[in-house]
Formats: sequence, structure tokens, C-alpha cells
Amino acid sequence: MSGEHLPVLPSETLAALSPAWQGQGPRRLVDATGGRGGHSALLLAQLQLDDRLCIFDRDPSAVEALRARFADDPRVDFVQAPFDALLGQLEARGWVGKVDGILADLGVSSPQLDEAERGFSFLRDGPLDMRMDPSQGESAAQWLATVDFSELRRVLHEYGEERFATRIARAILARRESAPWLRTRELADLIAELMPVGKGIHPATRTFQALRIQINDELGQLERFLPQALAALRPGGRMAIISFHSLEDRLVKRFFRAADQRPDPRLPLRADQLPPAPWIEISPAVRASAEEIDRNPRARSAVLRAASKNPEYRHAS
Repeated sequence: MSGEHLPVLPSETLAALSPAWQGQGPRRLVDATGGRGGHSALLLAQLQLDDRLCIFDRDPSAVEALRARFADDPRVDFVQAPFDALLGQLEARGWVGKVDGILADLGVSSPQLDEAERGFSFLRDGPLDMRMDPSQGESAAQWLATVDFSELRRVLHEYGEERFATRIARAILARRESAPWLRTRELADLIAELMPVGKGIHPATRTFQALRIQINDELGQLERFLPQALAALRPGGRMAIISFHSLEDRLVKRFFRAADQRPDPRLPLRADQLPPAPWIEISPAVRASAEEIDRNPRARSAVLRAASKNPEYRHAS
């Protein structure tokens, strides 16, 4: 159904976060990427009347849909903001260091892809926009109007992992000389003409991914969000993050496993002299089952990682 957005890895996500709501309440949970509320509804089904769920989303249409869906639930608080505004929003609520569980689903929602006027999809003709919040920043069309060759090639190569980045960047800029880039279908058709014929994903997939990441600063937002989420959690609180491409997953994996708060490993310190690491009980990566992928093809590339905040960890002052 157009516009339907099934939450990916639903039972696995609940299992990853479930220790966060064991024991005494009231509990405080955060859905950092509310979307259309699929995961939020799963979380609310686990909570008691005095528990609270704070739902973030930067997309105004998503927040409007969330408000409509959960309008009658007094446990829910809505925040229209990107998730790298997490700490400031939670400070205003007195939640910093007190959150039991945080969930972030980093994927683009089905409604965003299905609505041609949002400009995310190469399968539907619409304005070349791609902004999660259409009121903020440059659209993809505006960015393509001024970007130079080296920067465009870098974005396509790094964010899209596109092996034909040089060829595509040259063609995009050559076409710009005669007419501005305004429509998604025009861009998708050009890329399809450039690429070798083959099976698998659509030829424009990686370019559209790269542009979307660039326009929305997705990796920068994730890098800023992760340490804020660590600070927001209570000792023993849990975080679960669902990624959909290797760039996001690599950032999450490194953050959970990093020991950047620990001293230089070359220093002559015994194990009992090292400060506690931020995370314990780091779960292995979880992927969707074949049965879930049959029901929801979007789950095919999803990777869930979760970890628990070390009760002995102390933030640097």
C-alpha cells in the first residue's frame, strides 16, 4: 500500500531494548526518528501509564502524522527537530542522564519515498528536493546548481560508494551548462544512460543516496547524535540503532566499540587502572530474516546494533 511504512526488525528491536524498561518506573524512552510511528507504537505497547516516550523527527509532515496517531496518548511528547538536537531538548525536560532507552531508525520512510513532490525517489518524477525538512537548507536542485566537479565526485564516491562517480559527475555538470537540474526523472534517466546494462539495483540508486546524505548532512548528524545519546542515557540504559547502508553502520559500530575516552594504549597501565569503557554488553549485528524480507523488502539492508551504557562509566567533565 502506498504510504505504508512497516517498522523493520520489530521483535529484534524490542528484545534489544527490553532490559531498559525492567525494574522500577517511571521509565523514559526516546524514539529519535519517529517517522510514521511504527517503532513508537511498539515501544508504547511495553510501557505503563506513568512512563514517557519522547518522539523526535525533523520532517514536519512526519511530526504532524505522529501527533494525529498518538493524539490521545498522554505518555507521548513530540519534538520537531533533527536528532542531533537531542541533548538540548532533553536538558529542557530534565532527562539528561536519566533516559532508559533510545531507538534510532536511520532509514528514509516509505511516505517520503512515495510522495513524488519530496524528490527522494528516482522511480517517481518530482522536484529535485530531497530535504527531510523542506523549510531548511538547500534542495538537491539548488546544490547541483553551484557544486564544482571535485566536490560532486567526492560526494558520489564517498556517500554513494559509486564506482562511476567521475563519469556521472562530468555528465551532470555538462548537462547543467544547457539547463538547470530540476526534476528527479531527468537525473535518473541521465544516469541510466551512462551506466552499463546489468541486473540488480537501479543505476541511479547510489547517486540519489549520495545526494540525499549530502543535502541532509546525515552522517554529520549521526556523528553528533551518538555522543549526545550516550550522555542522555542513565547508567545501564540501552541504545538500539538501525542502519541501512554501510556508512551509517560503520559509524555506529565504531562508536560502540571505540575506547576514545581511554588513555593511550601505549601507556604502562594495568587493566585495573584503566577507566571504565562507555559501553558493555554490545550486541552483535542483527539482520532481518527471510520471512521478514518477504513481508517488507525494505528490511533487506537493515542492520540493528545495540549496547548498554556501562554503570561505572563517567563522562569527562
